[in-house]
Amino acid sequence: MLFGVPGRCVLFVHAHPDDETLSTGGAIARYAADPSVRCVVVTCTLGEEGEVIPPALRELAPDRADQLGGYRIGELAGALAALGGPEHRFLGGLARWRDSGMGHGEGTRAVALPDLHPRALTAGDLDLQVQQLLEVVDEVAPQVLVSYADDGGYGHPDHVRAHELTMAVARARPVRVFHAVRSRSVLEAGLAGIRDLPGLPFRFPEPDELPTVPDAVVTTRLDVSAHRDRLVAAMRAHATQVAVWEPAYAMSNDVAQPLLDVEEYVLATPGEAPADDLFGGLA
Repeated sequence: MLFGVPGRCVLFVHAHPDDETLSTGGAIARYAADPSVRCVVVTCTLGEEGEVIPPALRELAPDRADQLGGYRIGELAGALAALGGPEHRFLGGLARWRDSGMGHGEGTRAVALPDLHPRALTAGDLDLQVQQLLEVVDEVAPQVLVSYADDGGYGHPDHVRAHELTMAVARARPVRVFHAVRSRSVLEAGLAGIRDLPGLPFRFPEPDELPTVPDAVVTTRLDVSAHRDRLVAAMRAHATQVAVWEPAYAMSNDVAQPLLDVEEYVLATPGEAPADDLFGGLA
């Protein structure tokens, strides 16, 4: 760090408000708290097509008042503040791209919808979106980019597009890319910890209902236990999308998921994979 200016930068690229918290909230909190790191989050859409959990807010939904996207701007601001205040950008500017929505496939898998809004992220020009992300990359000069694996984690088309954008940037700029994942063993251990909790208000998942990756593909694990309080506060900020009952949470599908003290990543660009630090081994 030179004269108070952070010498390292990590850029998280996410599809919708709440993804930054659910996929990488611990890492964001960790690096936002490090004065030597510039931590930046890009959100591609406002999440307009999300399903709304609290009954009092369901008129915001896209098939009713269609005001959910604007409401989620405030939720995102609250979550980012809870995570330590990383910098934030919307891809192409505020509300440039709309949530593409999703259909429901097997288990908790998402599938693409046959009809898209004209401003839907996945209906947009990929080259234009790459250029918009490159503008952010050239502004903040990250050494590390973080997004999703090629299936978007669970198949959501906007997550897949965020992956495509991130990998296109990695071909154009010298950056290290990580994909946020969750291994079978870590998830199973977390589920074991909540299985027999009295009063669990969510449905316990069926075997293999929640998406995981084989343990062998994970390259990097971050201990984020010190940031649990920040992560839970950020989840609570996304009240339209996440219901929290510590040590568990659920989305609108009401499937219980454990709050985990470890975040897992796969190094997606050439080089030696760091064990416990996204910047590990970088000069």
